[in-house]
Amino acid sequence: MNKANNSYLAVENISKYFGRRKVLQDITFSLKKGEFLTIFGPNGVGKTTLIKVLATILNPTKGDFSLKGISEKRDPVFIRKNIGVISHNPYLYPDLTAYENLRFFCRLFGVNNSEERITGLLELVDLSERRFDLIRTFSRGMQQRIAIARAMLHKPQLLFLDEPHSGLDAQAVTILDQAIENLKETNSTFIMTTHSLEKGLVLADRALILSTKGIVFDERTKGIDINSFKDTYLAKVKEN
Repeated sequence: MNKANNSYLAVENISKYFGRRKVLQDITFSLKKGEFLTIFGPNGVGKTTLIKVLATILNPTKGDFSLKGISEKRDPVFIRKNIGVISHNPYLYPDLTAYENLRFFCRLFGVNNSEERITGLLELVDLSERRFDLIRTFSRGMQQRIAIARAMLHKPQLLFLDEPHSGLDAQAVTILDQAIENLKETNSTFIMTTHSLEKGLVLADRALILSTKGIVFDERTKGIDINSFKDTYLAKVKEN
């Protein structure tokens, strides 16, 4: 991949098919270290599928991507060690406690000083007093807050946010936004999918619109007017 040497994340010609059904077609873009990219698009255009491919949860049908010049095909374990994922689904073990969930993922990621890390993150998401309660007793918003803590355990340099604000209560939204701001200060890189044009533009450096035909818009967000972007978004979606 020629772009890999000049980009922190380089995505080249990623396509994904499920049988005969095309979900992604020739997706190509690159990110610099510390950039925040928001991906917009209607349901069914492959936003979550793209996140799953880049997070090595799904294999692409064709194409490749690299992180810091390391190809996913050559070293997927390296990719996984450097990324975190926050999804609208918390993906926690319901019959383990909050502490046990975080302890398990610390071991999985080989986190040093795990007790200190767990304690600090439970404080960040304001759930220290519930550390020994089973996840199945938590509300949706509380589970998502533990998922935020889990994603940050190993201090990932690339964070995927797949509709992260979906279904959250006000407290969980505030905690998530604060966590994002904290990570921005460490020069972390972000890719987020969202249906909220306002939230997506406020957080992002770049906005990308995905359609069934692929990427139809990719621009810097600085100076973009929200109403103008809404018109652009609706026009792009209608065209495709």
